[in-house]
Amino acid sequence: MRVPRLPRPRSLAGQLFAMQAVLIALVVAGYALFTYVSDQRQAEDAAVRQVTAVARSIADAPSVRAAIHTPHPSATLEPYALQVTRDAGVDFVTIMNTDGIRWTHPDPKQIGKRFLGRIDPAVHGHTFTETYTGTLGPSVRAVTPVEDGGRVIGLVSAGIKVEAISARVRGQVTALLGVAGGTLLLGAVGTYVVNARLRRHTHGMNAGELSRMHDYHQAALHAVREGLLMLDGQYRVALINDGGRELLGVGSEDEVIGRSVADLGLPGPLTGALLSSEPRVDEVHLTASRVLVVNTSPVSGGERRGTVVTLRDVTELQALTGELDSERGFTQALRSQAHEAANRLHTVVSLIELGRAEEAVEFATAELELAQALTDQVVAAVSEPVLAALLLGKTAQANERGVELVVSPDSRLDDGVLPEDLSSRDLVTILGNLIDNAVDAAQGSIGARVTVTAYASAGEVVLRVADTGPGVDPDHADLVFQRGFSTKPAGPGGRGLGLALVRQAVARHEGSLTVTEGEEGGAVFEVRLPSRTASPVPGGGAT
Repeated sequence: MRVPRLPRPRSLAGQLFAMQAVLIALVVAGYALFTYVSDQRQAEDAAVRQVTAVARSIADAPSVRAAIHTPHPSATLEPYALQVTRDAGVDFVTIMNTDGIRWTHPDPKQIGKRFLGRIDPAVHGHTFTETYTGTLGPSVRAVTPVEDGGRVIGLVSAGIKVEAISARVRGQVTALLGVAGGTLLLGAVGTYVVNARLRRHTHGMNAGELSRMHDYHQAALHAVREGLLMLDGQYRVALINDGGRELLGVGSEDEVIGRSVADLGLPGPLTGALLSSEPRVDEVHLTASRVLVVNTSPVSGGERRGTVVTLRDVTELQALTGELDSERGFTQALRSQAHEAANRLHTVVSLIELGRAEEAVEFATAELELAQALTDQVVAAVSEPVLAALLLGKTAQANERGVELVVSPDSRLDDGVLPEDLSSRDLVTILGNLIDNAVDAAQGSIGARVTVTAYASAGEVVLRVADTGPGVDPDHADLVFQRGFSTKPAGPGGRGLGLALVRQAVARHEGSLTVTEGEEGGAVFEVRLPSRTASPVPGGGAT
């Protein structure tokens, strides 16, 4: 049996619209009720003031006092009371004696009868008001004394029927309902417009879905090991995860959120990539200690809303790639040497077959002494095993490219002299890239040569690589260490990253990296790394 599907909860915008509509209706209804009650009270108060004023005016009239003293007061007072009733807008005016016997009344049949209602306060000289049901029905009335020489000689009562007061309020209520209805309609339209916009922004999701999305968002944000950075339309940091802060080397989330990318202290090329309005795909950028692959994608919804940036750490991968390139170069050099060795072996064999054994031995001995001399020269100058192996491999590579790589006789770097925190990988990165750059520059020049000098002086290790190439333009002395800068055409893998990696590794070990012009032309790159274990070597450091 198919289980019936429960209806989807109303969206957040729909819930807010219903809540706001009910709230506006309650507010308008409450306001209308309050205004009705207030108008009713105000109408009654106005009626009380009106009847009191009319009664007092009649009681103070000299003609009324004079008529009371006549034998037949009704003959004079009745027309007067009817006239005042019409002119003052009241429903009745009753003038009576102190016993409550009427002299006037809108209904002539009631003249001479007793007034219905209290009169005691007025008899004692006090004006009062009350709501009472008399011959004309319920009415608001005022009763006041008519005094002559300090003596009460009569009473005056003026009143307005409650029905007339209600009629006045009904007119005001009609207008009030019109205003309330217009207010309710305007509030409903405004609420609908606001919630329609909210519905677009929340994509029609309800509160539970938004809450789950937020929870998933937070969990994914902190679970992703790659760096994630979100920028708003003004390139301010709107969001950054833990991986992003670690890769960029910035402060806590509270310190970063809301700041412009330009204020984070990142390298210029990386800052430029983050501030670019164009998407960036798999761009390699360097920070002080890392190699990052940067991807940026603009966020748009009819207008530019910001940028999503992903950061991937390829520091280890780049180092491994460098080592792989070196191994590949070593392999090619060994292949070439194997080919040359095969040629020499064939020569030796041919000499033996021709019966010239002595010449064969002499030829083989000369080749062996040449190879051994090169090895002895490198090992004698640099006994550090990693550095010696690197120099031997780079020497073979350089020879294959028609460049002579020599180790300066001033070099002296014993095993154990290098700083303990200088890993073999960093050493290969620094010296290997400097030699590769020098071989590139020297290749094709007359007497192409690369000279490597490595020695330890007081408190530091010096690595110097000089070439016979065209040298470095003084205007480009700082640019050569930036990622992407190269004076040669870009190859399949791109150029301009080697020296940038050298500078990064040197900076990581708090060393210095400089480039100057050599005495015989070409460029001289010098690296100085602090070393607590290094000790001065007599004569070391001469060039």
